[in-house]
Amino acid sequence: MKRFEDLEEWKLARELVNLIYDLTDNDVFKKDYDLKNQKRSASVSIMSNIAEGFERGSDKDFARFLFIAKASCGEIRSQLYVSLDRRYVTQEEFSQATEKAIITSQKISGLIKYLQQ
Repeated sequence: MKRFEDLEEWKLARELVNLIYDLTDNDVFKKDYDLKNQKRSASVSIMSNIAEGFERGSDKDFARFLFIAKASCGEIRSQLYVSLDRRYVTQEEFSQATEKAIITSQKISGLIKYLQQ
């Protein structure tokens, strides 16, 4: 790969960002500004850390940034539970976003393992 934009993991993270932005772009989240911003920030962090790590130029640095991106996937999933419990999202929206976060995390894990070999 010559560009981070070519990485499947980055593409999945981008899809997750757009999903989170769509989910939080409603009247309910306007009342809970902190949660809205935290979810958006965590999702953008996934994309950003993949890109930044890739651009570092070493497998060790890239893997370190991928671990941070993977952690942000967990943060998103945890925040989705808050959104579900507060009835800010439907069960279907929760399931869709959670699944996207899990898949993204799994793909990042696979890339970490590859880099560590």
